[in-house]
Amino acid sequence: SSSQQHRNLQPTGPPGPAPTSSQSRVEAALDSVRHEFDILTQELSVLRPQRDDFEAKVSSQVNELNIIRQSLYDLENQHTKIRQEYEAEIARLRADLDRARAASAHPTPAGPPHGAYQDVFVPREQRERERDRMVVDRDPNRERERMDRDRMMVDRERDRERDSRESKRIKTDRIKTDRSAPGQPSSQTLPPGPSSAQAPMPKQSGPGLPPGPAYPPGIAQPAEQVPIGSGPPDINPNNSFLDEIDPHQAPPDMKVEGSDWFAVFNPKVKRSLSVQLVHTLSHESVVCCVRFSADGKYLATGCNRTAQIYDTSTGQKTCVLVDQNVPKSGDLYIRSVCFSPDGKLLATGAEDKLIRIWDIKARRIRNTFEGHQQEIYSLEFSRDGMLIVSGSGDRTARIWSLNDGTHKVLPIHEPETVDSGVTSVAISPDARLVAAGSLDTIVRIWDVSTGVLVERLRGHKDSVYSVAFTPDGKGLISGSLDKTLKYWDVRAVGLPKPSGQKPQDEKGLCTMNFTGHKDYVLSVAVSHDGQWIVSGSKDRGVQFWDARTATVQLMLQGHKNSVISIDLSPATSLLATGSGDWMARICTFS
Repeated sequence: SSSQQHRNLQPTGPPGPAPTSSQSRVEAALDSVRHEFDILTQELSVLRPQRDDFEAKVSSQVNELNIIRQSLYDLENQHTKIRQEYEAEIARLRADLDRARAASAHPTPAGPPHGAYQDVFVPREQRERERDRMVVDRDPNRERERMDRDRMMVDRERDRERDSRESKRIKTDRIKTDRSAPGQPSSQTLPPGPSSAQAPMPKQSGPGLPPGPAYPPGIAQPAEQVPIGSGPPDINPNNSFLDEIDPHQAPPDMKVEGSDWFAVFNPKVKRSLSVQLVHTLSHESVVCCVRFSADGKYLATGCNRTAQIYDTSTGQKTCVLVDQNVPKSGDLYIRSVCFSPDGKLLATGAEDKLIRIWDIKARRIRNTFEGHQQEIYSLEFSRDGMLIVSGSGDRTARIWSLNDGTHKVLPIHEPETVDSGVTSVAISPDARLVAAGSLDTIVRIWDVSTGVLVERLRGHKDSVYSVAFTPDGKGLISGSLDKTLKYWDVRAVGLPKPSGQKPQDEKGLCTMNFTGHKDYVLSVAVSHDGQWIVSGSKDRGVQFWDARTATVQLMLQGHKNSVISIDLSPATSLLATGSGDWMARICTFS
């Protein structure tokens, strides 16, 4: 039939190929990918709002922290102002009391009343208590003032005794306990430094009077009087402007400021300097030391376990040096860093009593010098790069040869009861002299070639924390916990004396006093042209001084803790500071 014929005409051939197993696996994988993609898309849609919520919360917390920080700054400023007013009132009351004592010590011509002479032999403390009690009986408010005054005296004596026991530890140990967070203001109250208002009355003497009372432990005796003409004046009246104004409230014509720093200029002298913050370098711990390279292109810093090098033009960190062989537990603060004159090496001194010489390019230790018995606080290369001078708490300075590691010990021969640990060393530009500041208030100078002690410079009233030679080698600057700097004329130190010439009094070598800091002076430096001397202090300020007149040009402030270390570039107009607030800063001045 036709239908049968039609079926026979249908095309014939082999059936199409069946799906292979590989195609099935690909399709299954694609389905799995699609499924995973769908799940991730769903999760993303859920997580995105959560992320936005978290970011909003973080932003809110940051704003709250900023508000708290500003409140702390305001409270700190108020506290400082109230403390100054309180101390001024105490000084006034003490002056009134001194006048009353002076009046009572001179009886009228008619003769004293019966029993007056007996009061002379009563202990001074008892007489003062009796006088205070008589005053209190007349004015109840004076009792509260007397109690507050006595309480403050006790607190100050306790702080002073603690400082005397831990004098050198201020550089890091005391500051390390003040680590609320990097960049945050200190949560501790800074202990007041020694104050003239606390000085006891001179000892009484004379016919019929017993010797004056002995000074109790912790109370400093009056300073030895220097004859008129034997030294510079103790106070420069041109530097009193910081006592007369609140730096935070200074008028605009006296002040330059940025977002987190300001500089106050001395209105009593012609303004001849400008300053500007360039870089703020955050660290992970207290910045113990800062030092420029000889060309000023790099800055080295030392903190806990690491030394770091920064490009001064960009502020970028270029190198981190870490000794991987040191145990990972505990702290190991790098107390001192110093570039070699050619900039290829960096010397570091640490709490483990070792001096490490780093090859900066290779980032490896080239030499390790051993010999000090306590931690190393200060290092300096000679200008020819052949010698390194070190100072340690073991009461020695040492001169090391970079070639073979041999060294010469410069010991301090003092009784064991005298704490004479070395806090700072410097080598003169001609490599003839080494100077060292010490905890026993003395600056010592040795002859490099012989190792002989050639001079002791006395004049500071508290530990000397920093020394620096002037670029011409004619002068030496020292900074002390007595809140002052001194300029010493060292041109003739170590040289033969002409026949017939009397040796100069060691105090006579001091030709200028720099007064104006409110707390311990921790670091000093001299500009490469010798025009400016700069100092960093526990009062958180950096002061620029005219090297010719010892007059303050300006006070720079921005750190939230003690300015532990400063340095001036040997080739450019750059200042570096390191602080207990975990920050280092680079400023330019001109």
